[in-house]
Amino acid sequence: MPQPLADPPSRSLLALAGSGAAAFAVAGIGGVVTARSLDGWYRRLDKPPWTPPGQVFGPVWSLLYGAQAVAAWLVWRSGGERAPALELYGAQLALNLGWTLLFFGLRRPGWAVLEIAVLWVAIAATIAAFRRRSAAAAWLLLPYLAWVSFALALNVAIWRRNR
Repeated sequence: MPQPLADPPSRSLLALAGSGAAAFAVAGIGGVVTARSLDGWYRRLDKPPWTPPGQVFGPVWSLLYGAQAVAAWLVWRSGGERAPALELYGAQLALNLGWTLLFFGLRRPGWAVLEIAVLWVAIAATIAAFRRRSAAAAWLLLPYLAWVSFALALNVAIWRRNR
């Protein structure tokens, strides 16, 4: 297992801030896109009874994005050849935003099902890559994979009920 490099504290804090900024930029853009569909289109969809209340999504996603930011920072701190793992991380962040754009922005739940399945694979690959750099980083992404698994099932149910 690679050992963390002895980076100056200021550089490490800057890396953590950058990691957080990337994750929360995706969250912010996704939030704006989502908000435009909540009051009208999303509320009118036929959703399964196990759909969580709307007020659950913000806090859950905030925790998940925070955990992602810390996980990416831990991988960055691991030193060595960390670029492939961080590139996977960036790809899954882009796919995460892509799902929001498809589901809420374009209002295409069917396309979003396909996209979130690819996102799930990308998250699993990121966890595997992070595990080689930092076990803690991999563990931090497991709740995210679990939530996206739930979101995939919910997306499929919504798509089927609203074709």
